Amino acid sequence: MTLQSLARWLPFLKWPRPDRHLLKGEFWAGMTVGLMLVPQGVAYAALAGMPLVTGIYASLIPALVAVLFSSSTRLGVGPTALTSLLIGASLTGLAEPGSAQWVALAAWMALLSGLLQMVMGMARFGWLLNLVTSPVLNGFTQAAALLILGSQLAALTGLRAADWGALLSTPSPGLFDLMAAGFGLGSLALLMLARRWLPQFPAAIVVVGAAGALSWALGYADAGGAVVGALPSGLPAPYWPGALPWSSFSALVMPVLVVTLVSFLETASSAKVESQRSKEQWNENQDLIGQGLAKISSGLCGSFATSASFSRSAINLYAGAKTGWATLFAISLVLVVLLWLTPALYHVPQSVLAAVVVTAVTSLIKPGTLLRLWRVSRVEAVIGGVTFALTLATAPRMYWGVLVGLLMNLSHFLYQRLHPRIIEVGLHPDGSLRDRHLWQLPPLAPRLLALRMDAELDFASASALERRVTEHLAAHPEVVHLCLLSQPINRIDVTGVETFAQLLTQMELRGGTLHLSGLKLPVEQVLRQAGLLELRPGLAMYRTDAEALVALQQLPEPVPRA
Repeated sequence: MTLQSLARWLPFLKWPRPDRHLLKGEFWAGMTVGLMLVPQGVAYAALAGMPLVTGIYASLIPALVAVLFSSSTRLGVGPTALTSLLIGASLTGLAEPGSAQWVALAAWMALLSGLLQMVMGMARFGWLLNLVTSPVLNGFTQAAALLILGSQLAALTGLRAADWGALLSTPSPGLFDLMAAGFGLGSLALLMLARRWLPQFPAAIVVVGAAGALSWALGYADAGGAVVGALPSGLPAPYWPGALPWSSFSALVMPVLVVTLVSFLETASSAKVESQRSKEQWNENQDLIGQGLAKISSGLCGSFATSASFSRSAINLYAGAKTGWATLFAISLVLVVLLWLTPALYHVPQSVLAAVVVTAVTSLIKPGTLLRLWRVSRVEAVIGGVTFALTLATAPRMYWGVLVGLLMNLSHFLYQRLHPRIIEVGLHPDGSLRDRHLWQLPPLAPRLLALRMDAELDFASASALERRVTEHLAAHPEVVHLCLLSQPINRIDVTGVETFAQLLTQMELRGGTLHLSGLKLPVEQVLRQAGLLELRPGLAMYRTDAEALVALQQLPEPVPRA
């Protein structure tokens, strides 16, 4: 096996050989991302209902596997807000958050989702992700961001009550931990300002470290405050979640599908930016394999499903990362924290972790998206709005929003295919062929119906073309010539061949001619194999529309009846 063929499956073999100049730039880019990974990993573990240390586990081995086996080497792989929310919401009601059963189910979600992605990548099924359109993804993302904000408000403001109902029934300042609120809101303000004025600065680790030091100085943990607490140090041990009961498997099917879809769409949004910068073709199938292996490794570490973070990937690019070496430096920093520095996280208030999550997801909230979409396509805006509303309404089973959005989008696509644009053309004064009825143009020739269908001639559009021709011929018995301007027709299937044969037979029975203009080679080959393009009196073919116009304008005038 040659090195080139081996590098197809092991993309890290194509990395450039490191030198001093390259490693210097990669080191600082990796440090920048690594300083974000630790606080975000811990915060997203809390969002997923997992033990906090699993967020660091998910930032270590899965990130290493992803960078070694993915074609996009500059992505910030690890825990993300959307994937963590989906995991936490999907497991609600199936187990107690943070319990051994909860961890086992989350690990199974990572294993199943990773296996599905890996199989899709090996089978070259990356094109299936094109079924998810921008309106569906935007509607889901906006709703998920609001749900994340709602889930973090209690921790951010130090609300002691189990839910907001107690606050609404008996509002009282005593329901809040004012020190926790101060830590959370103060950290949120600092993180927002840093994102606005210092976007490349690793503000998260600085704010978390400063908050932990202040919490220790004030004795916040000793006073009963909600802090991160003790985290185990050392590398994660191999983990197997045990057998998965059928009832649990059936409950995880839809969440796994949605996690697989959403996590790879997150990866796609980051990978496309990277491919544009590097001017290289994006290999979505290899990234599916790499992301799938990363999820599998995360599940085998007792952690939860990972994805590519758009914010961390963007910072990695802005910091000057050029290869996967930057990710290796970031992973090294996470390893140092996991081995020796986890006690430093003990005094960090949990409200500060909530501030980290809120800061990350506010960039996902874009209220003007649906309004801009409404001006472009009202149907797609409605699809996005329904996805948004159902995602909110069906929480924590948020996958119903995505599922209904996909079904609506596919139904809209099928409706458009079943109702193609078919126009009767006329010659415009500027020499172009346009819609005869829209521009009020005369027919191209007497006793002629000249049609152009802007679609493929297949099972979806063939009946519409046949119906249009049949209705016109029934209403105009004098028409004996049918011209199909075939330039827009790129493909024909068996149903299209049968429809073509019926149209040809119909014109021959009327004593007329079927004229074909601009027939493309793939369509022509299929029709010739079917024996429908042989020389016959009722068939005329022209290579260009100009040639067809000359011939059609020479058709004989109708003989007036006595």
